[in-house]
Amino acid sequence: MRVAFATQDLRRVDAHFGWARNIVIYDVAPGGHVFLKAIQFDGHLKEDGNEDKLAPKIEAIKDCAILYVGAIGGSAAARVVANKIHPIKVNKPENILGLLEKLQRVLKGTPPPWLRKALAKDRKRTFDLDE
Repeated sequence: MRVAFATQDLRRVDAHFGWARNIVIYDVAPGGHVFLKAIQFDGHLKEDGNEDKLAPKIEAIKDCAILYVGAIGGSAAARVVANKIHPIKVNKPENILGLLEKLQRVLKGTPPPWLRKALAKDRKRTFDLDE
């Protein structure tokens, strides 16, 4: 499962989604995690009401099941959810590696329904037409 993190410093979830200078993406499974990429964004990121800044970020995370953010606006949250990505807001800056370890522990156990649904995003649908 791919997981995205909104970050200014590439180490912590410490950014508002629309204002984030970076999005870091990992592949996460019960047995571990793998860094996939870090995407940097430039421009007037703090300009409220500028919906154009969201399009490249939404495109960057479109294959992710979960997005960790420090904050996210209503319009951005709606667009993220419309792309079947579950946004998770952290109350204070949190270390990305710590969040990855917590997520792995949950995946090893019995994930809650919302997480099982997010996991399903990665699974390819197959149909047995003979049945």
